[in-house]
Amino acid sequence: MAGSPPIGKPDLNRLRVRFGKDGRLAYLGHLEVINTIERSVRRAALPFSVGNGFARRMRVQFSQALPVGAASTCEYYDLYLTERVDAQEALGRLADSTPSAMAPVEAAYVGGRLPALEAWLTRSEWKVRLLGDGSGFCAQALDEALEALVARGSIDFMRGDKPRTIGLGNTLVSWEAQDLGSQDGMAAIALGLKTRSSNLGALRPAVLLEAAFATSALECATLDSMRVLRCGQWHEDEEGRLVEALDEGLLA
Repeated sequence: MAGSPPIGKPDLNRLRVRFGKDGRLAYLGHLEVINTIERSVRRAALPFSVGNGFARRMRVQFSQALPVGAASTCEYYDLYLTERVDAQEALGRLADSTPSAMAPVEAAYVGGRLPALEAWLTRSEWKVRLLGDGSGFCAQALDEALEALVARGSIDFMRGDKPRTIGLGNTLVSWEAQDLGSQDGMAAIALGLKTRSSNLGALRPAVLLEAAFATSALECATLDSMRVLRCGQWHEDEEGRLVEALDEGLLA
């Protein structure tokens, strides 16, 4: 594997894999996800390429990091192989060597010169289930809170001990809230979100909802729990069209 050509060269085989993240593994951080996938690739005995730098790390690229605690049906990684193994065989070997809550569900070879996944996948869709109580805990009040945030234009929040600001004009594409009635003795709301990321940042559902519940529209409501699922990731082209990560036009 020494002397492998750099990422992006067409003489490397770029296997794109879609996998999920659910159950207790939803609480793995991104670095833990990377380490888990790398161990799975090694157990699968696939001929992975190794970088030429001092660390000699496996050549694998991941889509944008999923927030800790969020589940997903649509995470991706690109694994660079020195030999072209049949995609379905590779998928089966990876499935056998990966924890079931992160099992790969689809794999195919894509063009070697495509952009890195993290920067290329700029659109996400989320499903959020909220449980809470109080006189204002309802879909209409959540709509009003989100409209107030959009009118404000941005959200200030803390990332660790550092203050951050993210604009909503570009990052929050749309939303739809629906009352689900009473569940587990509390009121339930289903919220669908569509977001956009760029080099200026990405909007996380938890950040948006924390700001929403601090507005006057939800001042009498209490949020008890929140479950977040990322259910779609796409590339948005210059004409606004959404391209799947495993679109037929990308396959090699």
